[in-house]
Amino acid sequence: MSKILNDIPPTEGIKYAGSKLKILPEILAIINGLEIKKVLDGFSGTTRVSQAFARLGYDTTSNDVAVWSKTFATAYLLNREEPEYYSELIGYLNNVKGFHGWLSENYGGCAREDCKRPFQLKNCRKADAIRMEIENLKLDEVTRAVAMTSLVLALDSVDSTLGHYAAYLSEWSPRSYKDLVLKIPKLFVSEGDNCVLQNDIFDVIDRDCYDLAYFDPPYGSNNEKMPPSRVRYNSYYHIWKSLILNDNPPLFGKANRREDSRDDVAGSVFEEYRRDDQGAFIAIKSIGKLLSETKARYILLSYSSGGRATKEELYDIINQTGKLVRAVEIDYRRNAMSTMRWTNEWINSDGKYCEYLFLLEKI
Repeated sequence: MSKILNDIPPTEGIKYAGSKLKILPEILAIINGLEIKKVLDGFSGTTRVSQAFARLGYDTTSNDVAVWSKTFATAYLLNREEPEYYSELIGYLNNVKGFHGWLSENYGGCAREDCKRPFQLKNCRKADAIRMEIENLKLDEVTRAVAMTSLVLALDSVDSTLGHYAAYLSEWSPRSYKDLVLKIPKLFVSEGDNCVLQNDIFDVIDRDCYDLAYFDPPYGSNNEKMPPSRVRYNSYYHIWKSLILNDNPPLFGKANRREDSRDDVAGSVFEEYRRDDQGAFIAIKSIGKLLSETKARYILLSYSSGGRATKEELYDIINQTGKLVRAVEIDYRRNAMSTMRWTNEWINSDGKYCEYLFLLEKI
């Protein structure tokens, strides 16, 4: 374990509520030594785990329903060029002249005004121009993904938010005053047999087999008082979807969310707070279905203590599906390594703000 913990490959991504950056060492440590080559990252999000898998030489399939996640995965996992190959393109895009477009109209605010917008107008105008130029250049799929990834990362670095786009800060953040500057993403020459998908996870696991499947599903809240109208997980990042698609969608609400990000259309069964007709939580049954239908020798499941399923329920689901090889509990408010609990210890722990990692071997 110590070797892999001291050699974590570099990854890159936007600010993200479900980011696994801080627990990448534990994810990689728990699979270290397994005889695996073909791996699936089923809910890839910002793709940090997918990037790490690919950099370590695994043939990685990265899947997520979000189009911006697919764009990230395409840039990092399918790139066959040295990073410097894109320097001329990034330099060219940095020099385009900004204009007041759709992004500026809906998400840009003046620095001298106390308006709740995610970006200052100067940066929105630059982003509008760069986005239009990316479209005009008719780039190939990977080059376009690299350019779009660079633009998203640049905007993410000058935002005025808490890391999501369901609400914005009442006062401008210090970083929002900086100028928007594109940089070459932290790319690597992908030599593996990698694959990028944008499908429902149950369609993905039905079509192929893997040595290891890593799942980090969105978490349905375990708060019984959580209102049905709460914002769904994937709706927090609606701006990135609009930027990638360039579709200028109809908007609603104070945060100018996409119409198709409303809570009743943007949810996942894994974050569903309701019970089914038999009285069982839909989110918990969905986890059981996911584990049982996945065709992989090993499954690594990441789950939060704030999720709908309890540790006891997860333990029962895992035992019905396969053999629990290892369980790790990580207190992400402290030093993760000092508070890890292995295998049978976690079920009796009192961790309230923890991330769980379960490695199971299918029966």
